[in-house]
Amino acid sequence: MDFRDLRYFEVIAAEGNLARAAERLHRTQPALTKCIDRLEESLGAKLFEKDGRGMRLTAAGHVLAGRTRQMAIMVEETAREMQDHAGGLRGNVRIGCLPTLAEHLLPAVFGQLLAQAPGIGIGLTVAMNDNLLAGLREGELDLVAGPMPEDDPDIACEQIAEDTVVVMASENHPVFDGPRTLASLLDYQWMLPARTVASRQWLDQTFERHGLARPRVQLESNVLNMIVPILETTPLLGFVTRVNLVARRARVREVVLPEAQMKRRLGLAYRRNGYLSPVAARVAAILRERGKDLLAL
Repeated sequence: MDFRDLRYFEVIAAEGNLARAAERLHRTQPALTKCIDRLEESLGAKLFEKDGRGMRLTAAGHVLAGRTRQMAIMVEETAREMQDHAGGLRGNVRIGCLPTLAEHLLPAVFGQLLAQAPGIGIGLTVAMNDNLLAGLREGELDLVAGPMPEDDPDIACEQIAEDTVVVMASENHPVFDGPRTLASLLDYQWMLPARTVASRQWLDQTFERHGLARPRVQLESNVLNMIVPILETTPLLGFVTRVNLVARRARVREVVLPEAQMKRRLGLAYRRNGYLSPVAARVAAILRERGKDLLAL
């Protein structure tokens, strides 16, 4: 297989249309058709099938598309590694981070990093764990600081900190006026992240394990640093890291209920067989060192 054919195949697969792919690649449609023919002959499998006016991947095509993306990441990382050998502690690093760590840990990390390497560039993505891990797998991020994935063959992870996620409400919320049980929490509406987020899944499953309905969500948001300010001024309940109670002077209180306390390990994740540039390796080292700052909160 020719690597250029694989690169063209990746664009054709993404566009699902030869005309659009030809325009994007500045090649003719017949040239791209020959590219597909060569790959199919080499692999002994059909890669595309017609889909109306376009085309879609076959099962074999989906397999090749995944492999092609992995090869593209490897080529990109090889080029970066060669440049890094010449440049030392320079270049760019792309970091994904959970909102809790971005607020309470990254300021000290970046202060230390930029003092040691003032010429580097940093791309920071703050998001929930599902989006962060997807970006890491796709080669869009070099490192992720956040919840630790379980048994992922493509991602290596090491614990750097831990926290506890608890139910919170405004300090004058009526939930504090009487006895509190999981069932009593269902009397109120909630503000929670999307169902793809690990903390939301854990909370939903906790209620279900006790034979109860899931919390009623009135406000769903992926901007977690807004949860505490919103809880302060609304009758909503939230599920937020306990770190916020210590690090902020917030007008919220924990709704103390042991069965609704989620112990969470926070880790440093990177692709298992990926390349960590000197800058990324330095960030990882600082995160390991600074993780204990979060534990002290």
